Amino acid sequence: MKRAFDLLIASLALVLLCPVLLGVALAIALGDGWPLLFRQTRVGRGGRLFVIYKFRSMRVDAQASGPYFTVAGDARITRVGRFIRRTSLDELPQLLNVLKGDMSLVGPRPDLPAQQQLYTPADWQQRCTLRPGLTGLAQALLRSQATPEQRLALDLRYTREASLRLDLRILWWTLARLAGRGSN
Repeated sequence: MKRAFDLLIASLALVLLCPVLLGVALAIALGDGWPLLFRQTRVGRGGRLFVIYKFRSMRVDAQASGPYFTVAGDARITRVGRFIRRTSLDELPQLLNVLKGDMSLVGPRPDLPAQQQLYTPADWQQRCTLRPGLTGLAQALLRSQATPEQRLALDLRYTREASLRLDLRILWWTLARLAGRGSN
């Protein structure tokens, strides 16, 4: 049921958001050139590695010139990148990951392989029981202000309480935050 829901919503979203996707791609191309997409290896369900897609929001050499996470005022983020990150438009290409089956619309956000060291073995195994999501409980409730500890706790909570009903609530909360009705 969840996979069918993911396929339906991701397909509809890609069709409806096509003008937005093209606009973001054009803004990146004009603002900072190619490539338009950022690709990175992440950990999925069962610990399987996959390539995540995002619109590129940082300089081309960003991975070589800093850590895997960003900090406030990170100089590697481009002018267009600041806008698409603030509005979460950089995440839209992950709808392709949903269609491919690497991700779900809702689940724990996909971690980098190096982030496994932040978890206990039991917590990591629990986290990898589900497909990672385009959004999750931590993003819906705290957006990017979640501390690593809060994010981990909310991701693990989601793995224990996952349901279509909860997914619909998380999608609603996420959309409300993005529309400005929730605090960022």
